[in-house]
Amino acid sequence: MKKILLAVAALVVYSFSHANTFPNKPITIIVPFAAGGPTDVVARNLAIAMGKNLNQTVIVENKASAGGIVGSEAVVRAPSDGYTLLIHNIGMSTLPSLSKTLKFDPRKDFSYIGEVVDVPMVLTGKKDLPPNTYQELIPYLKANQKDINISNAGIGTASHLCGLLFMSRIELPLTSVSYKGAAPAMTDLQGGQVDLLCDQITTTLQPISSNRIKAYGATTKKRLPALPSVPTLAEQGLNNFEITVWHGVYAPKGTPKLISDKLVDSLKKALVDPVFVDSMTKLGAIPVEDERASPQGLAKKLNDQVNTWTPIIQKADVYLQ
Repeated sequence: MKKILLAVAALVVYSFSHANTFPNKPITIIVPFAAGGPTDVVARNLAIAMGKNLNQTVIVENKASAGGIVGSEAVVRAPSDGYTLLIHNIGMSTLPSLSKTLKFDPRKDFSYIGEVVDVPMVLTGKKDLPPNTYQELIPYLKANQKDINISNAGIGTASHLCGLLFMSRIELPLTSVSYKGAAPAMTDLQGGQVDLLCDQITTTLQPISSNRIKAYGATTKKRLPALPSVPTLAEQGLNNFEITVWHGVYAPKGTPKLISDKLVDSLKKALVDPVFVDSMTKLGAIPVEDERASPQGLAKKLNDQVNTWTPIIQKADVYLQ
């Protein structure tokens, strides 16, 4: 018994000492998507800001796969020492309903650090689509339902979710067209091959600003600073349709609180770093307020979003392959 107590005491001392010296080597943030995408850009700017206030190098590693499952699983399996983190977007809340073979539960198998940014979305249409406003769009869709399609960047992506929510709210199923990424979806929208696309401002801003596509409304409560002339869908009468591509930082389950607290503090400092804020403004992303940049804030957001998306995805009967 004495040996056991001594071993436990030694472990406690080691853990405390490890937490006090954290971080004493580079930290890796895993992005479960391809390099160059919106989540990757957020992660790389966040890594610079957190690295600066942690006085340590923060590396970004991409592990791309459908739904971001591979990268997420890598963090689930990683040591709970704070040196391997995950940044995931809104897709984390849809994985339980989109994947029949998911090997982890986003609500149980991570230690939460906090939310990072919201990226607004805009409902858009091809340039020669007859309706010019949202008020004109809805009766047009109802009259031409069989001939209208709504594109997305792939099953489970933010644009796919936005399309599903839009059809659910207006109670009108449309033909969905899935692409392998936002770029080809936007290319075909600009070319007139598809009719509608609801996607992140990072994808839609330039085509809207250059009048290559039509903007029917932003998916936020307030108008977007980058598109002040575009009304929100809410102010045009589409209720319960606030959707942004939110991002969160996660650590392996069981990460010691002292380490988690240091990471939370670093995240909060990063979100008010002028260089980070400026980089997000250019991207169209909005750093979250202080209370959301916390384990409690991320846990609430994730749980609320799982509850929001599960019935919508189940009704649409779509799954990741």
